[in-house]
Amino acid sequence: MIIPKTSEEIELMRQSALLVSKTLGMIATEIKEGVTTLALDKLAEEFIKDHKALPGFKGLYGCPSTLLTSVNEQVVHGLPTNRPIENGDVVSVDCGVLMNEFYGDHAYTFEIGEVKPETKKLLQVTKESLYIGIREFKAGNRVEDVGNAIQKYTESFGYGVVRELVGHGLGRKMHEAPEMPNYGKRGKGKLFVEGMVVAIEPMINMGTKNIKTLKDGWTIVTRDNKPSAHFEHNVALVNGKPELLSTFQYIYDALGIVSDEEAEFRAKPLVL
Repeated sequence: MIIPKTSEEIELMRQSALLVSKTLGMIATEIKEGVTTLALDKLAEEFIKDHKALPGFKGLYGCPSTLLTSVNEQVVHGLPTNRPIENGDVVSVDCGVLMNEFYGDHAYTFEIGEVKPETKKLLQVTKESLYIGIREFKAGNRVEDVGNAIQKYTESFGYGVVRELVGHGLGRKMHEAPEMPNYGKRGKGKLFVEGMVVAIEPMINMGTKNIKTLKDGWTIVTRDNKPSAHFEHNVALVNGKPELLSTFQYIYDALGIVSDEEAEFRAKPLVL
């Protein structure tokens, strides 16, 4: 059952989402060649607790870490390790917090040093598909309208759309209804409801859509060992339109990136 949120609850969720955004912005200043994902995980946990919140992932379903850090062919759910990040890597950092009794949860894939052009293109297209999907999250549309838009766009580049892993509703629980697949047929799935909040998160592979789980029981990789990209935003349905609760602006400020990609999804300007 979809659980609509009141305007007051959406504002509390915005605070939760923005703390994830700030955490990812902090990570953007620290993630570089030679740093371990385990060190980033420790920094993130301290940062979240310093902001009077709890790591949303740690302990959830037995997750041992604050961040999920997926490198290169790792799709999602990569556990932090002592392996130093290398020049040319791409690292998806997925983070969640529990604050004000509500969860925030989103992700960004970072480029480390000199990344291959074809991998940079994968990241660009995956992030573009996120906003293409968000545009379909509106009154009158259904769940698979979002997935269909993401699928059509990314498959037009020859990429593989992961089937087993999907976005989700978000609220007092990390995972609420509905599931939000990144594929589908137009006009199918649950009808969107005013006040609902979802995590839209395309997980797109350079090659095959097929995946497998490593022996740690968490880390999911592409079956052909080609790179994967993952970008995620938290979005509320407000006045029939998608409104971003999260932002990549903290990341962009840290990395010196100029972008207005989020502007159309805000009823009023973002105040950092």
